[in-house]
Amino acid sequence: MKSILITIFQAVSDFVYLYPLLMSFVWMIGGLIFFWRLERKKRTPPELEKYPFFSVLVPCHNEQDQVEDTALHLLELDYPQYEIILIDDGSADDTVSRIHELCSRHERVRAVYLKTNQGKAAALNAGCLVAKGDLLLSIDADALLDKKSLKWMALHFAQFPRVGAVTGNPRVLNRTTLLGKIQTGEYATIIGLIKRSQRLFGKVLTVSGVMAAFRKEALASVGFWDTDMVTEDIDITWKLEKKFWDVRYEPRAVCWVLVPETFRGLWRQRVRWAQGGVEVLKKHNDIWEDWRQRRLWPVFVEYTCSVLWVFSFWTLVLLWVEQLVLNVPLPIRLLPPIPPLWTGSILAAVCLIQFAVSLCIDNIYDKKMFRYLFWVVWYPFIYWMINAVAIVVAVPKALLKKKGTKAVWSSPDRGIDKISATGGR
Repeated sequence: MKSILITIFQAVSDFVYLYPLLMSFVWMIGGLIFFWRLERKKRTPPELEKYPFFSVLVPCHNEQDQVEDTALHLLELDYPQYEIILIDDGSADDTVSRIHELCSRHERVRAVYLKTNQGKAAALNAGCLVAKGDLLLSIDADALLDKKSLKWMALHFAQFPRVGAVTGNPRVLNRTTLLGKIQTGEYATIIGLIKRSQRLFGKVLTVSGVMAAFRKEALASVGFWDTDMVTEDIDITWKLEKKFWDVRYEPRAVCWVLVPETFRGLWRQRVRWAQGGVEVLKKHNDIWEDWRQRRLWPVFVEYTCSVLWVFSFWTLVLLWVEQLVLNVPLPIRLLPPIPPLWTGSILAAVCLIQFAVSLCIDNIYDKKMFRYLFWVVWYPFIYWMINAVAIVVAVPKALLKKKGTKAVWSSPDRGIDKISATGGR
């Protein structure tokens, strides 16, 4: 019995330290291959003989301070055929009057009004009902789209009829605080690299909720967005991929976003992300019953392992505390998990290499990225701990959530100083 327990403890310990090491190499190799094959030589979007019409959907809830900036940036896109649909989802502030004013001033802008807060998914579904375009772009009301982004996305839809969605490349706009600077590095070194490798190896876990383009035919084939999912972006991605629509990542479709700069706002965001991911795993666990869904299996396994890794880590921490403080007898003497001695040094070195590789790739889109290498090294100490605790809180919320409960939204943390952040772009 003791030998079995020793084997289990050793396996859990090895998993905690080796899993992130393995995934770092997977992400780096995948990201570099993606960059070399699909990204490195193409700086300007190729011209198309005919550009498909886009309907740009902007769901809004209490966005009086943001919606005008977003709409004005959208009006300056380098794209010949598109409309802008602002969707107010039961706002309690002055958002409705701002939308009225934008519609009266700009012929390209239209509006949809929902009387009550029904959630982002419901707002997007309402926008689809009035959209003229066969292609739809969903963009958050606090995001600023790069002028050429639609051209980069249209290329995929025009050349490949099985492309159902294309996700873009969010870049952090507000970089005036420690949290903002760390997230700048996170979006480049973690999120961007993962999406590149996932796309190269088969299926992506999720489109970016802040900005993604869709083929309306593909959305109709899966029943559009479900209104009971906390993260509608992950769910719609899986629904499309289960119906064998291709979901792509286009890093040159850049979008500038505002991120949380308070711990409270960051905590709420990460719990929502974690809960949404677990909800999707729970909802779509039927992929194991169909051999045709085998390309989704690695994505499912990867996300499941990341959740198990968090619980394994905290299990080791608790056992070590019990052994150290309470002198609880265990089959083996656990080493301190923080810092994890020589294994931690190796992991930290690989982490820095990953950050450097990612910043080299993303330097194309932001020439100032390397100045954030110093800040992103704090990711494991600040963000990692927040994310790890968020998963522990989110898993029971996702598993115990009553099916059909509508996922409404509230205004997120958009940063401490929007004006200075915008001026610093």
